[in-house]
Amino acid sequence: MMALAKSDVEILGITCVHGNTSLDNICRNVLRVLRMCNRLEIPVFRGASRPIVQKPLTASFFHGKDGLGDAPDPDSPGLELLQKEGAVEAMIRIATENEGQVCLVATAPLTNLALAVKLDPTFPSRLSGLCIMGGNMEARGNTTVCGEFNFAADPEAAYIVLNEYLCPTQIATWEFVCYNKLSWEFCDEWMDQDTEKARFMRRIFAHTMQAAKSSRGEKEAVSGSGFMSCDSYAMAAAVDDTFVTESQKCAVSVELTGTMTRGMMVVDNIGLLKKDHKVSLMKKCDLEKFKKLMMDALK
Repeated sequence: MMALAKSDVEILGITCVHGNTSLDNICRNVLRVLRMCNRLEIPVFRGASRPIVQKPLTASFFHGKDGLGDAPDPDSPGLELLQKEGAVEAMIRIATENEGQVCLVATAPLTNLALAVKLDPTFPSRLSGLCIMGGNMEARGNTTVCGEFNFAADPEAAYIVLNEYLCPTQIATWEFVCYNKLSWEFCDEWMDQDTEKARFMRRIFAHTMQAAKSSRGEKEAVSGSGFMSCDSYAMAAAVDDTFVTESQKCAVSVELTGTMTRGMMVVDNIGLLKKDHKVSLMKKCDLEKFKKLMMDALK
């Protein structure tokens, strides 16, 4: 919705992957959002239904069993609206047809991206950039002790992407979101706009708001109170290159074998990984610009 609100941004496709709920639910949810925005002409592609190696994780306790707040929607678009082409093949094709012009925004487990680079190792070189919401820079977890959900949901995929995608890469980590959260008062203002989109957002977000507020206690002792629309930070960086005001360039990887650290993003501050490719870890951002992007998304 944030990207759709920007007149200078063209969405070439949306790919679905396992994550906060089942793949079928995710595909339906994307179609529901596109219908709300009157943009069902944007192609939607089905991707990987499970991680490369491990059993799937879900986040239904936080996002609802259907991944979109369990808000009733009798007019939900059907899965027949999905493209016949698979997500991985579509990503490769779209990047090939628009070489050097496509920014890939990853707001879920990275399984589709890992499969794409294995199918076509030249795929990342055709991208103008990659914006990821995921991982962590201070070993702070939100799903496991040291793992952020998107990376913990498929650590092997995250490892492949961080080691084989050599295109310009920005990462909005869990800690970055915690440090740059918005107020709950802003959240109410955001959803109180007199539009169908805002009313839709309030319906689908009610479950998550309740879950977030009911679990404040110990979480707020660490991250403080506030509204954290995690994926929106990665999208903001993709659609407005002035959004990020401070970042750290460094080599990164992902831990795969640690008993308590599997899925943790490893930040190499002293050069021991011997990697030439450095990513940009977002550190600070322009919150006023972010608020405007959020508000515009629901107008």
